[in-house]
Amino acid sequence: QVQLVESGGGLVQAGGSLRLSCAVSGSIFSINRMGWYRQAPGKQRELVAMTTSGGVTNYADSVKGRFTISRDTAKNTVYLQMNSLKPEDTAVYYCNINARRGVLQFYNDYWGQGTQVTVSS
Repeated sequence: QVQLVESGGGLVQAGGSLRLSCAVSGSIFSINRMGWYRQAPGKQRELVAMTTSGGVTNYADSVKGRFTISRDTAKNTVYLQMNSLKPEDTAVYYCNINARRGVLQFYNDYWGQGTQVTVSS
């Protein structure tokens, strides 16, 4: 069983900061990429930021320069530092990993339960 436990969401005023964490536990052999998605009411889930095992990072244009994704490989944890938050960043944020559970296993996507981020104007 693979579990992703997110923390760090909450209510913040515009211009403020939050740091999300996602701790991965369970039987994991290797993780290819780790990332954060978000879904606002009435909208589709979208990629916010992603980091690969090779150190490549990608960000949505809307968060570039404000959000930073980082990864602690030893702890199997991924973080999202969010600065200069805007009301339009309000959404449920989901942690995602692409990982395999054994050397002969395929890579699969795993998701956290989501954490609410609300930015007030």
